[in-house]
Amino acid sequence: MDSFYGKLAEQNWTDFRLGAASSRLLGGNHELYSQLESVVAKSYNREAALLFNSGYHANLGVLPALTQKGDLILSDKLNHASIIDGIRLSEADVMRYRHLDYTHLETLLKKYRHQYRNVVIVTESVFSMDGDLVDLHALVSLKETYNTLLYVDEAHAVGIFGNKGLGLCEFQNVIGQIDVIVCPLGKAVASYGALVVTDELIRNLLINRSRTLIFSTALPPVQVQWSLHVWGQLPKLTERRKALRENSLWLRSQLELQGWLMPSSSHIIPVITGEVKGAISLAEKLESYHYMTLPVRPPTVPVNQARLRLSLTSSISKQQLLPLLSCTGEIVKHLNQQKTIQP
Repeated sequence: MDSFYGKLAEQNWTDFRLGAASSRLLGGNHELYSQLESVVAKSYNREAALLFNSGYHANLGVLPALTQKGDLILSDKLNHASIIDGIRLSEADVMRYRHLDYTHLETLLKKYRHQYRNVVIVTESVFSMDGDLVDLHALVSLKETYNTLLYVDEAHAVGIFGNKGLGLCEFQNVIGQIDVIVCPLGKAVASYGALVVTDELIRNLLINRSRTLIFSTALPPVQVQWSLHVWGQLPKLTERRKALRENSLWLRSQLELQGWLMPSSSHIIPVITGEVKGAISLAEKLESYHYMTLPVRPPTVPVNQARLRLSLTSSISKQQLLPLLSCTGEIVKHLNQQKTIQP
């Protein structure tokens, strides 16, 4: 950590503007944007990348730009709200396949693929509420069989998975087979913005058609410089990723032993109480032990799926999590007595 902050201190941050004052397509462009795009594209060994102001901006802007009337979007049923909103802005037809159900997805492809000019399969890689993982090999196989595009949002995977921290696409070794990889920088990268990693043709299309890019003031150049700095650190954080995997696996196993339903295979760990009162009660109990765990309620999650969503860091210790497990143990006993969940 000392070397990390030492390098940071060497930067002359006054060299970088605090505001862009305009969209990139008018007068707000800066060489740092192109530099970040080039570095990220090279990391993925892909032709191009394009910087958006956030993951939400990316999903809201890319999906309508990529599709039009006569196209079809096939979306995982539990995709993030930003993906849903991007789909709503598109003029393409939309069908949702059951969560992580690749047989259902193939059924839709067999039945409808021939009716559409272009088809785009859209998914998250690590799902934001359950913490479960997509099988990218299965999606790549379907994409190739049925000649579709594959769009993957790596919001909760960038920095966490892969030897270089490039996400689940690196971890599952399918980077070159995914047409559009969305890499938000606001989570593990601890910055702001999102890179869309793709080929040059799609990048040029987005520059000319993506409204969230065309009509948004560009990010502050100083923020982009920070993103460049942190991106350069990602390959060096192997031990932290290992510690996070170990901590997450341990906590998931302990919660399962207490009787909690555990769909997660990642650092996003849901504690599903079912009813809202249970989630609020557990959140208040944990707050008294100085854990900030806010209840997630419908409509963010389905009815009877209220929960707390735990998201670990690599630096937290098992010892620090013991009071949390004491609280969850008490709550699950109470909920069982009230018959509000079936662990």
